[in-house]
Amino acid sequence: MPDSPADHHQARRNPRTARLHRRTALVTGAAAGIGLAVADRFRAEGARVAYADRDAAGAETAAAATGGRPVHMDVSDEASVVAGYAGLAADGWIPDVVVVNAGVQLFGHDAEVAELDLDVWRRTHDVNLTGAFLTVKHAVRGMLRIGGGSIILSGSPTGVRGEGAEFTAYASSKAGMHGLGRTVAAAYADRGIRVNTVIPPYTETGLVSAITGDPAARAVIVGRIPMRRAGTTADLEGVYVFLAGEESAFATGGAFAVDGGMTSL
Repeated sequence: MPDSPADHHQARRNPRTARLHRRTALVTGAAAGIGLAVADRFRAEGARVAYADRDAAGAETAAAATGGRPVHMDVSDEASVVAGYAGLAADGWIPDVVVVNAGVQLFGHDAEVAELDLDVWRRTHDVNLTGAFLTVKHAVRGMLRIGGGSIILSGSPTGVRGEGAEFTAYASSKAGMHGLGRTVAAAYADRGIRVNTVIPPYTETGLVSAITGDPAARAVIVGRIPMRRAGTTADLEGVYVFLAGEESAFATGGAFAVDGGMTSL
């Protein structure tokens, strides 16, 4: 389905904000935080954007602000993921850009491995890793139909190094996501599907409110960032745009750290 006349007009009027013109993107976890910021930036760059979230009301509100499309999607439930993609496809929206961003971090419940409850492990992995698998699985099926696309995973420093010693479930789920990205990238590179992972910094969104509300805990984390400040969603938008567009056409299987140097030490 072609973009609306309004989209064409916006792209012509401000060509500097048209890097994703004619792209169709789906962003999970788009009702808040990094997902919302990336989805909004994609809209500003000329893409059609599906704001997917299990918070249906939040997705509606977020999408309405930019003229995007809300999608109610629980990434831990395959039937919900299938229905979300199918609803888009029925209207000619087959995403050629998918941002796998939905996630949970169960502060107060996640713990060192000897103290970790199996239920917390399962709840975390159901969303963060199984959810990533299901989102990627059905993204790839759609992209194979249209000749390719770009999948971007939101990783974590905890999945790269020992930043999450007290968050066994979260850190291991993100490490699994990094591995998933590399595996899928290798499997589909010859069919036009690119898969890359963004490693964000400690970013002050609603996901980490337990830390932002604890000055001592926040100081410890920020102290491990060479740039000596927390990240913001504005720090991250650009790399997602780059990986979504043609400027990164030869990039796949990569991990792009935008973390103030946190994983460089």
